[in-house]
Amino acid sequence: MQSWSAPTVPVLPGRGPALRLYDTADRQVRPVSPGPTASMYVCGITPYDATHLGHAATYLVFDLIHRLWLDAGHQVNYVQNVTDVDDPLLERAERDGVQWQALAASQVELFGADMTALRVLPPRDYVAATEAIAEVVELVEKMLAAGSAYIVDADYPDIYFRADATEQFGYESGFDRATMLELFAERGGDPERAGKADPLDALLWRAARPGEPSWPAPFGAGRPGWHVECAAIALSRIGSGLDIQGGGSDLVFPHHEFSAAHAESLTGERRFARHYVHAGMIGWDGHKMSKSRGNLVLVSKLRAQGTEPAAIRLGLLAEHYRSDRFWDDATLAAAEARLDRWRAATALPAGPAADDVIARVRRYLADDLDTVKALAALDGWTTDALEYGGHDTSAPRLVATAVDALLGVAL
Repeated sequence: MQSWSAPTVPVLPGRGPALRLYDTADRQVRPVSPGPTASMYVCGITPYDATHLGHAATYLVFDLIHRLWLDAGHQVNYVQNVTDVDDPLLERAERDGVQWQALAASQVELFGADMTALRVLPPRDYVAATEAIAEVVELVEKMLAAGSAYIVDADYPDIYFRADATEQFGYESGFDRATMLELFAERGGDPERAGKADPLDALLWRAARPGEPSWPAPFGAGRPGWHVECAAIALSRIGSGLDIQGGGSDLVFPHHEFSAAHAESLTGERRFARHYVHAGMIGWDGHKMSKSRGNLVLVSKLRAQGTEPAAIRLGLLAEHYRSDRFWDDATLAAAEARLDRWRAATALPAGPAADDVIARVRRYLADDLDTVKALAALDGWTTDALEYGGHDTSAPRLVATAVDALLGVAL
């Protein structure tokens, strides 16, 4: 699948510091230590209603990581999937009376346009689930052979993964069994399915049903489960031991827990990823933003109303990425005012020296993406430039270059 176009990322003098990030599994901030090529797998959209601000906030987090790795001198192997066949997509297509393939294609195109507008760096590999059927089939075959998967003997012989197939299952989320069961039921699982060995066992392969898309496989026609899709794509495009597996905090369990367990059951490794990184949720009007609530704020609608994508980006970066937070008109107004001031300051013929503020922005961002401090540092330089001036003729352009390179905001 073709990803969106990449913006140019300017190069700053020197190198940024090594990155430290909060790891969901370890419950602490610790160093990220990639080799010359840093690897990152981020779960993509299910394309039936894209792109709301929750999506945008999540992908901005990993865009910052991508940019900081580039600034530190790494190459980046970034892989993102698209779940272009799944129950929510099929249900929406049926509701709207359109083909599911057409709905998926239209929403993927919209998502790409939104990412381009927000200047999010694209993944190196952008892979649809329907493009990875062969890899999924191979993994399911191996899990069946290893005994970590089994077939439910029913009219539709679905294949399930044993939650106890790895001794460490549950280490990523740290949840107890009761919490797991509750979230499993809320987030696409089927704990009540008859014939399963354990209510927590997760679907690997949904056997073909009348009127549903399916693909041939040695164990019977069907389509992939959600979690195995990501395991298959990550293993085939990056391999085991990737540096970061990431997404929104609502993916910690069951999706990321199971996709990691699928891979670990085959590789024998203790951890699928060296770091598990998750972004907080974005709310509107006092509630989490979600399709079921009908309270989505869509990036495309904001753009259509004339909102500048750079302001959207700054508004989403104004609070720490791990915090659950709300978007409102005041958030956008503050971001627009900040953008205007930064542009005014960097348009001056001269300003205060830039070396210190750029070093501080680099240091704050490398410390678990502390955008709050990074933006405040830039606000301070902006105030000095606008109110007191300066004599460094290279400083305004250098600050603008840093804001572009590190924060993805073109001034």
